[in-house]
Amino acid sequence: MSNYDAKNIKVLKGLEAVRKRPGMYIGDTSEKGLHHLIYEVVDNSIDEAMAGFCNKIDIKISKDGSATISDNGRGIPVNLHPTEGVSAATVVLTVLHAGGKFDSDTYKVSGGLHGVGISVVNALAKQLNMTIKREGKIYYQEFHQGVYDKKLEEIGNTNRTGTSIQFWPDDTIFTETTTFKSSILLERFKELAFLNPNITINYENEIDKVKESFHSEGGIKDFVEILSDKKKMTTPIYFKQEVEEDAQKNQHKFEAEVAIVYDEGYGEKSLSFVNNIKTIEGGTHESGFKAGLSKAIINYINREMKIKDNIKVNGDDVREGLNAIISVKITEPQFEGQTKGKLGSSYVKPIIQKITYEVLTRYFEENPNEAKLIANKAIDGARGRLAAKKARELTRKQTKMSIGTLPGKLADCQSKDPEESEIYLVEGDSAGGSAKQGRDRVNQAILPLKGKILNTQKETNVSKVLSSEEIKNMITALGTGIGEDFNIEKIRYHKVIIMTDADVDGSHIQTLIMTFFFKYFREVIENGYLYIAQPPLYRYKKGKIEKYLKDDKSLNEFLITQGISVLDNMEISQIELVELLKIVANYKMILNSLKKRFSLIEVVRYLVEGGSVENLKGYLESINFNILSQNDNNYFIQTNRGLEEISIDDNLLNHYQFIEAKEIFAKLSEYKNVINNDFLELLNEVEKKARSGANIQRYKGLGEMNPEQLWETTMSPENRVLVRVNIEDAEEAYKMFELFMGSEVEPRKNYIQTHAKDVENLDV
Repeated sequence: MSNYDAKNIKVLKGLEAVRKRPGMYIGDTSEKGLHHLIYEVVDNSIDEAMAGFCNKIDIKISKDGSATISDNGRGIPVNLHPTEGVSAATVVLTVLHAGGKFDSDTYKVSGGLHGVGISVVNALAKQLNMTIKREGKIYYQEFHQGVYDKKLEEIGNTNRTGTSIQFWPDDTIFTETTTFKSSILLERFKELAFLNPNITINYENEIDKVKESFHSEGGIKDFVEILSDKKKMTTPIYFKQEVEEDAQKNQHKFEAEVAIVYDEGYGEKSLSFVNNIKTIEGGTHESGFKAGLSKAIINYINREMKIKDNIKVNGDDVREGLNAIISVKITEPQFEGQTKGKLGSSYVKPIIQKITYEVLTRYFEENPNEAKLIANKAIDGARGRLAAKKARELTRKQTKMSIGTLPGKLADCQSKDPEESEIYLVEGDSAGGSAKQGRDRVNQAILPLKGKILNTQKETNVSKVLSSEEIKNMITALGTGIGEDFNIEKIRYHKVIIMTDADVDGSHIQTLIMTFFFKYFREVIENGYLYIAQPPLYRYKKGKIEKYLKDDKSLNEFLITQGISVLDNMEISQIELVELLKIVANYKMILNSLKKRFSLIEVVRYLVEGGSVENLKGYLESINFNILSQNDNNYFIQTNRGLEEISIDDNLLNHYQFIEAKEIFAKLSEYKNVINNDFLELLNEVEKKARSGANIQRYKGLGEMNPEQLWETTMSPENRVLVRVNIEDAEEAYKMFELFMGSEVEPRKNYIQTHAKDVENLDV
């Protein structure tokens, strides 16, 4: 640009900046950012609750895709704003950095301190309706993409107070999805109910038929007891203290609330909150609590316990088996970073440390039995730590004594620059051999792994983990050390690529390796160094056409592009037809999934495509199914496949896949005027044409590929697809690893029994 002057400086007015760069305000526009909109509105109601003016919050997800959050607080002020010329409520909805949080007399304590919450929701909503009940009147205003046509108007009378916000997410902003999920929302609402025992949070989702109500009289005492699935060793230890303001120390009044319980596990689970906002990175309140806890337990051990081997207990040891909730309410907290993930207010740490130490010291004196249980667990933790240290030292000595410092199975690369070097962790010696022959020796290293490695989530003793030859080889090859010796700066490769077979066993091995990295090498994941290779599941060969395809979806889409030539006389372009048939393929996949979970595909399709439950019997007879018996909407019928049971209820009709299938069929119906064929028959005709004369090979494992094929499909930087492993929510990831890979069998068994019918790829 040769001319750069004042006209090139763009000024974004009102909420334009939010719509232009939504990620700056809500993190992203994916599923995570979408649900953040609800949290922003709910947090306003929670602030009213903390101020003592609200005890009920209702959240409703409607069939039309909207979310409505209503409370019985004071209601947003509706009088004319002294400087803006419109109602205060309109200002709150349309002006960034406007709200009651900036007035210390309105909210002594608040979670939404940036003052951009509800205005950002308004900016990113297709439509937002605001209803306020205040001072005997009902007020209403409507916005579209943050802009209003009419001013706030009075529409009725009432003897209640409160605010209700209904909004529809803008699908031009949230292009990935605009559907709110109960599975994501409920965890946050449950937390808020525990943190605020004076409120009741009611949740209803008309789409997935979930209805929940959260209220906890016990508050965080109840919360800490459900934090772990493991057997509890102690009863909850709880304390709550207010700290008075000290003007000389520039210290504001705040409230500290802590609940602790120890279980028989070896991990630590501490959740901390500031004004109900989860501080996932901790901060001064959490570090102060841990310092006070360590001092109290170590002092008790030194004073009351006789240890024969003179073991010294440290802070890590006293937190084995610890479950803790630390919640503080502060007038003006200082956070590190825009995300409020870490509390930085320095004056908080010494106060929380002192309170924790004094309360626990007194508790141990009054409850000697529980004190000894906690002390003995800390001592056992110290012994385990020292045993692991000896195991690491022994491993280092053995490595130095061996020929070279790297494992013999490792085929290292020539480059010594970690930034350009990558290592493939390959399932099996056979695949490892092919990978060694097919690789680029300059920057690609290969480490074959024999069979399924140790499940490190079940192991609490590091010495046992280090006794595994496969794990020891990985640690040595990566060069970082482990435990206290771990140093991410020493890593030898900036791409660590897990390469396993494209089947269920391969997925299991991937999970075992990721479990090891999550538990012991988490920094490798956090630095973006861990990847999963995507080897093909299929090879399509027909004449000169050869194509590798990574899964069933890719195969189906490729078959469509190859078989499309069978169709002619279509009033639609070939490009449009390909895209249309891809939608049909997805439709077919969903119908098959519903069939497996609920009923026959003929019945599912009949209902999806507009058939009524009342006329189902006539439909079954019309397709020559012999009805043996009927009880309401349950049928036993005889088909050429044998005896079949059909059960039609709300579980099917309200299932998210059933609703999705109806939406897809509605989209397909728009093409009825240009495509007269049955959509599924049309798809089958195209796929049949593509399969005719073709050789479609399904790979059972990487070992079935020769070195050239493995290079071309999975290892060549020009052709390969790598999936980077990341951790968006460490707490949720820990729960999943503990559920699926931990030592507790019962929760895993219950999960499998509940979700058995949802399994899509079962390799028996």
